[in-house]
Amino acid sequence: MSHIHIPDGVLPWWLIALGWLLTAAGVALATSQVRRRQLQRRVPLVGAASALMLVAMSSEIVPIAYHVNLTVVAGILLGPWLSIVTALVVNTFLAFVGHGGVTVIGLNTVVIAVEMVLGWLLFGLLRRLFGRRPSWAAGVATLLSLALSTTLLVGIVAIGGPATASRESGALDPEALRFENPFSRGVVTNVIVAPEKEQALPRLSVARFAAIVYLLGSIGWIIEALVSGAIIGFVARVRPSLVFGDGALADSLARAANAGHHH
Repeated sequence: MSHIHIPDGVLPWWLIALGWLLTAAGVALATSQVRRRQLQRRVPLVGAASALMLVAMSSEIVPIAYHVNLTVVAGILLGPWLSIVTALVVNTFLAFVGHGGVTVIGLNTVVIAVEMVLGWLLFGLLRRLFGRRPSWAAGVATLLSLALSTTLLVGIVAIGGPATASRESGALDPEALRFENPFSRGVVTNVIVAPEKEQALPRLSVARFAAIVYLLGSIGWIIEALVSGAIIGFVARVRPSLVFGDGALADSLARAANAGHHH
């Protein structure tokens, strides 16, 4: 729900330019940090995480018009610097298959990168709270990250101003804010628009957009938190170094070596 599903020619040029500027600065910083921290050996993981996110973002949960992102899972596995690069790769591929406009790749990269880095940061903080239950830490980190990135999304739409657009809202009727059968008239007809009689085309209602996004998003966040928690919990059991970092792996190896010397 944090992805900006807006076609080209809708948002103002200065906002689009700002998105590209922030993306260029973030990718430049991330690339330099990857070299400085010698993270090149983890670059193949970028391809795997990107593929995972692309599959997830292309699979919509139809009743609530939500797709799982798995951004927090990728952020935890990749760390902050590779997450920024991955966000650009994923959004570029999505734009070329019609999942948002090409001009908004920059803004989408900013939103997704914020989501991934926040997820990584919150997971690191919550690990201390939940101890040996990384699945709980990942689930809560996912909930908080998605809520914050969705707020960023709503802010971008609000700053961009009402523009000619529509957004499919699944089973939620945007007029009455109640759930109904979205296929009752043959096709999905629930869209977030505010018709104006004086204009030939409808204009997006930012207030209604925010209401729908938060209402549907909160359901999706819970689903994604459960999925992300399960994935991270599994990975933590079979490959703890991917979840806890090389430091945790080095500590465990050192303890094993010391135990061997004592014997």
